[in-house]
Amino acid sequence: MTKTGKHTLFALIFAAATPVAGLAVAQELPGNDYPTVARADYVYACMAVNGQTRDVLEKCSCSIDQIASLLPYTEYEEAETLLSVGLKGGENVAWTKIPQMQEKIKNMRRAQVEGELRCF
Repeated sequence: MTKTGKHTLFALIFAAATPVAGLAVAQELPGNDYPTVARADYVYACMAVNGQTRDVLEKCSCSIDQIASLLPYTEYEEAETLLSVGLKGGENVAWTKIPQMQEKIKNMRRAQVEGELRCF
């Protein structure tokens, strides 16, 4: 086999193995892993409140990691949506008064407190 043939064969093997490796990584992610944009939004807001230093960046990153370990992303997203609706006011606020919805908000707040206690 020529040198060019070996490179072509290696490239084909690598290309064939790459999607399989990607699938293996995707399967290892926890079920409650948060999208990067959700983590970034949290860290951005956290730093806006606590300061724009490297130390605060690390603490805010730690905090969202703790929240993610305690609360599945779907529950976090639902609670964030409820809080956002509550801030806007109007007729939509009635949804936030339903006990099941209040429980979702309480669960998120408990996870946030745990993140603050462990990281700050």
